[in-house]
Amino acid sequence: MTSLQFPGNASRTAFTAAAARAAHLLVDAEPYLFTDSLAATLLGAQAADLLVYHKLHGTHPVLASARAEALCRSRFTEERLSHSGIDQYVILGAGLDSFAYRTPAGRFRVFEVDHPATQVVKRELLAATGIAEPPSVTFVAADFEADPLRERLVQSGLDPFRPVFVSWLGVTMYLTREAIAATLTDLGRFAPGSEIVADHLLPAELRDAAGNGYAEAVGAVAADGGEPWHTVLSPAAFADLLGAAGFEVVEQAGQRQSVAAELWERTDALRPIALSTLTHARR
Repeated sequence: MTSLQFPGNASRTAFTAAAARAAHLLVDAEPYLFTDSLAATLLGAQAADLLVYHKLHGTHPVLASARAEALCRSRFTEERLSHSGIDQYVILGAGLDSFAYRTPAGRFRVFEVDHPATQVVKRELLAATGIAEPPSVTFVAADFEADPLRERLVQSGLDPFRPVFVSWLGVTMYLTREAIAATLTDLGRFAPGSEIVADHLLPAELRDAAGNGYAEAVGAVAADGGEPWHTVLSPAAFADLLGAAGFEVVEQAGQRQSVAAELWERTDALRPIALSTLTHARR
């Protein structure tokens, strides 16, 4: 996939993650781990080129693992959001996330945070594909390495006196440990009762053979594409960062534990691997 061209300066990983969610409904069998009905549409002109890899090589361990990774983290997060009772939802590194466009209007106030170049491309894709931007969605341009996140969100209309649910998926590996800690500290200033779900890659010694194979293959592609991985963390190390920011860990789960056990009774190529950890924490 290294030869693919992506529009503008948009994040290539925003497109490859959306492609993984879209391909699940095309190449994998039921039961589905997660259903993203808009992922393929949001890929726009890149859809055919991105999805053909999964259609032709869907059983390849790297592509199957990419789908499992994207699907498990999305399902885990949205299930916990739905049970939280919180209606302010912040998606950090939103990319081509489609939650706000497939959810009944008015249930959540959604703040999509990402690099401005990626947001420009996403809004162009929404317009081109006829997907309306609901008034409940606010786009917040930010650089996790430099911008004061909480300040940007409050300026964009988020109520800092009510709890916030934060999703932070597929991002931390691209940041320095210092930037991760700074972002968590900033989020820790939100109202008590606020929650976060975040994922992080595991160090090599905590991954299994499949996880290390995936990391070696995909990490090299990410670096070649200008988005190198900077940080891997053990579950305990990430819990420590959360604790220092004022969060208490509710649960931590690998791919296998992140969804119901019966969803892994499969006839396709999807298998859980030890690659990353999802952490759900509460302020």
